[in-house]
Amino acid sequence: MTDVLPRPLDVLPAAAPQLPDILPPVKPRKGLWGFMLRHPTLAIGAVLLAIVVVLAVFAPLLGTVDPTALAPAKRTREPSALYWFGTDAFGRDIYSRVLYGLRVSLLVGFLTAILASVAGLLIGIVSGYVRALDAIVMRMMDGLMSIPPILLAVALMALTRASVENVIMAITIAEIPRVSRLVRGVVLSLREQPYVDGAIAAGSTTTRVIFKHILPNTVAPLTVQATYICGSAMITESILSFIGAGTPPIIPSLGNIMADGRTLWQVKPYIILFPAIFLSITVLAVNLLGDGLRDALDPRLAKRI
Repeated sequence: MTDVLPRPLDVLPAAAPQLPDILPPVKPRKGLWGFMLRHPTLAIGAVLLAIVVVLAVFAPLLGTVDPTALAPAKRTREPSALYWFGTDAFGRDIYSRVLYGLRVSLLVGFLTAILASVAGLLIGIVSGYVRALDAIVMRMMDGLMSIPPILLAVALMALTRASVENVIMAITIAEIPRVSRLVRGVVLSLREQPYVDGAIAAGSTTTRVIFKHILPNTVAPLTVQATYICGSAMITESILSFIGAGTPPIIPSLGNIMADGRTLWQVKPYIILFPAIFLSITVLAVNLLGDGLRDALDPRLAKRI
């Protein structure tokens, strides 16, 4: 008896449908909405900061009364429909004072970040690119960095009169060493790159090399550092005002508001609670913005959708 071998078609299953080897690429969302989806931290921080800025800018319209107006007959009123955040020990409306206090915090934070970034950028570029000045300049910066920023700011304020301008200068001087060291580290790595050596070999002047090859590559890390300086300056200003070494008591700032309520903390906690909440939200918004900028400007950390 002869064995009947099955034909190949009898034993092989039907061929499965072949999938395409290359799937069509997913097109990333474009525009502002797509950018926000790719960088949610940056979007959240920007929205929160924009709300705070609007409240501060339109404080004269959003405030209920003059933040410096004294009303002893209305002192320590609880939060109500008439006084949203209550009143302090002098009868001043805390809601209006918080709105104007945001102005001081944002002014100190933004100006400190700008001034410290510009000064630190100049010092860092000179120290990182000019080898003969590196040791001298960095030892000076190390000496300033050995002092905690808040103590250095307190010492500088003790030598001057209380004012917003002096607070900004004191905090700026305390923040410059950190910016300069960051820029110096970036410059030290950039000046060893082949394209910098090529530019020097091609006859480019020092000024051209710095402005064309060095300076543009320091913008991203410097921008991120500036946001952290802004948030740190707001906290430092509040600490200085809280201990009486910052802005004058007549100027409504978040630190002054909390300082006025520290003696009544146990019985009237809202005097400190509301300015502390707004200070926390503002600093959180700035820090979220900084984290988002770090992710957006660094291609190794950027999120792709």
